[in-house]
Amino acid sequence: MAQDRRGCRVIPPLAGRTEDGGAEKSTMIGKEDTMKAREHFMRFTKVHYGGALLALSLALAGPARGADPVLIGQWPGWPLGDAEGVAVEGSYAYVAAGTGGLYIFDVSDPADPQRVGGCATPGWAHRVAVSGNYAYVADDFAGLQVIDVSDPASPQLVGSYQGLGGAWGVAVSSGYAYVADGDLTVIDVSDPTNPQWAGYCYTSGFANDVAISSNYACVANGETGLQVIDVSNPASPQWLGGYDTLGYAYSVAVSGSYACVADGGGGLQVIDISNPASPQLAGSYFTPGFANDVAVRGDYAYVADDFAGLQVIDVSNPANPQWVGSYNTSGYAALGVAVSTNYAYVANGFAGLQVIDVSDPAEPLWKSEYPTGGAARNVAVNGNYAYLVDVDKGLLVLDTSDPAHPQSAGRYPAISLAQDAVVDGNYAYLVDQFAGLQIINVSNPASPQWLGGYDTSGDAYGVAVNGNYAYIADGEEGLQVIDVSNPASPQRVGGYDTSGIARGVVVRSNYVYVADEDAGLQIIDVSNPANPQWVGGYNTSGDAYDVALRGNYACVADRGAGLQVIDISNPANPQRVGGYDTSGNAQGVAVSGNYAYIADGEEGLQVIDVSNPASPQQVGGFATGGIAYDVAVSGNYAYVADEVGGLMIFEVSGVLRPQITSITHASGAATVYYTNTLPGTNYTLEYCTNLSSGIWQPVGTQPAGGTSASQTDLAAGGTQRYYRVYYQP
Repeated sequence: MAQDRRGCRVIPPLAGRTEDGGAEKSTMIGKEDTMKAREHFMRFTKVHYGGALLALSLALAGPARGADPVLIGQWPGWPLGDAEGVAVEGSYAYVAAGTGGLYIFDVSDPADPQRVGGCATPGWAHRVAVSGNYAYVADDFAGLQVIDVSDPASPQLVGSYQGLGGAWGVAVSSGYAYVADGDLTVIDVSDPTNPQWAGYCYTSGFANDVAISSNYACVANGETGLQVIDVSNPASPQWLGGYDTLGYAYSVAVSGSYACVADGGGGLQVIDISNPASPQLAGSYFTPGFANDVAVRGDYAYVADDFAGLQVIDVSNPANPQWVGSYNTSGYAALGVAVSTNYAYVANGFAGLQVIDVSDPAEPLWKSEYPTGGAARNVAVNGNYAYLVDVDKGLLVLDTSDPAHPQSAGRYPAISLAQDAVVDGNYAYLVDQFAGLQIINVSNPASPQWLGGYDTSGDAYGVAVNGNYAYIADGEEGLQVIDVSNPASPQRVGGYDTSGIARGVVVRSNYVYVADEDAGLQIIDVSNPANPQWVGGYNTSGDAYDVALRGNYACVADRGAGLQVIDISNPANPQRVGGYDTSGNAQGVAVSGNYAYIADGEEGLQVIDVSNPASPQQVGGFATGGIAYDVAVSGNYAYVADEVGGLMIFEVSGVLRPQITSITHASGAATVYYTNTLPGTNYTLEYCTNLSSGIWQPVGTQPAGGTSASQTDLAAGGTQRYYRVYYQP
């Protein structure tokens, strides 16, 4: 266990210690009267030993700081996820949002949908069905999740069934959930808190979705098209017949004697199922996109057609479906659709829920949207604002004047894939992977305005600004130097093609430091911006993605190799002096004081003490639950860009490490009291009988209830023991 995490105090019950750690020679205590000896010792430590014990604890424990970062604020305040499926019941729309689980929207005013509640699911929410007070979520590898939605503002996960091959679609009828999980599995949900397997039917293809009509289950079965299964006895479903559609069957909706199949590249296929044992093609319409989902209302089929948005097809004559209208939704792709009254509700990937007025099917009109997804990649902080870079959404301006309650202030959309940003004065310098540098006026955070841009020749991943120049980490094209003295007309003045893939960049004085992926750290002299010159480099053992400076040292986020600390006092000959192999993939790094803050991918935020560059030590961490890509530190706060969590704000003001204050003894037990604790954080107490051995044994681990806590060593007995306490991440 790393010593820098510990607040250690040595408490010998039979002898005192001097300030240098030696024995207190003048204190002689007889072994025969141990109780009196202990009482004398406790009085003695209170009066004489605070300084001595503190000095020893620092020698054992390293820096006088070390606690997990405390999450105090988050935007948007719930897990982000791409909208994949949607169901509408009454005034509510239920959205299956991938990593975001289930979202519930009040759509009583279609022009202004409001998220009223949500429930995280353990898997990946693909589709959702609602019956009564329950929502049934097809949650991929986590199977079927049953959520009580009787209170839409506080949905509760009440049951699940996980013995499935991967739940993709679900329909509910008469106490049974029919799950498309590659095949068809029937789950008894008569008791929603205790779902039970009821039956199964092999489908020969890959079951993606299912619709129930009377005693029949119609299965969208991938490469084998539509399959019809008799479920009159749910415990023994029987295959009746099928029709192999032209494309790949993703979804199905049934109206009367016809099944409408969203058939991927095959568009909309209309199948006559009046004879379930012999389904026949009635008609088809090849949509311009890729048919992912379909809903039917009246004479119209509404197709979620991927990049082609919503397509409306007249199926009043099943033998001759006709296109009547469309709406090209914004976002990644139209993946799911539901229709209620005059509105189509489209699950539109990262763009979330789109509400389309289809009262006139020939002219669908956008009504509103509510974003659900995102892919936060970077964050910059300037004053009371955090600038969150989202790959798909662009630059999001968030008011963080109250760090516990960040609020959306403004947005500038991405042109292609937004990657990084820095803010200098009234300008945000945003790099877009395929569109290069974009300069945004953020003097009015509520209304960011584009001023100018320069499309670099490579893939723009990182940016730094110093004076009149922006320095772009431009992927395989290396470093690009852009004159931004006229923000409306930025111009390239020079560049240097590094040997790796330029991912991150920082500038100080006449040098630019490039995190050059497989080529490690590269140092470029830009004293003449028109003619940058390579000075030196150090090829790290991992893939350098980001870099931050601390005095004569560069701290490199080196992906699988964690944090690397490079001595740059001689730019022509940088040398590695130390490192710390984090448990995740180090994507981003920021430095403040003696600490490096690492955005460590799936392992969240890691805090590394770099006061001794030769021996960095982890002193804290927080598992964000998503993928941490970047971190910025301002004042007492660390701001993390997390793919699932969005913007996460942590208190990192430097809570002192736990300190032992006193010990009491009774009936052979020793109770150790310590302070500087964080409520809810676990602390481990250990003891040692011989300091020179370095062998510490655990007493126990328990969470602190407040800013002080205690633990009892029941086996202390009358032996001499030294104690130390440390937080347990």
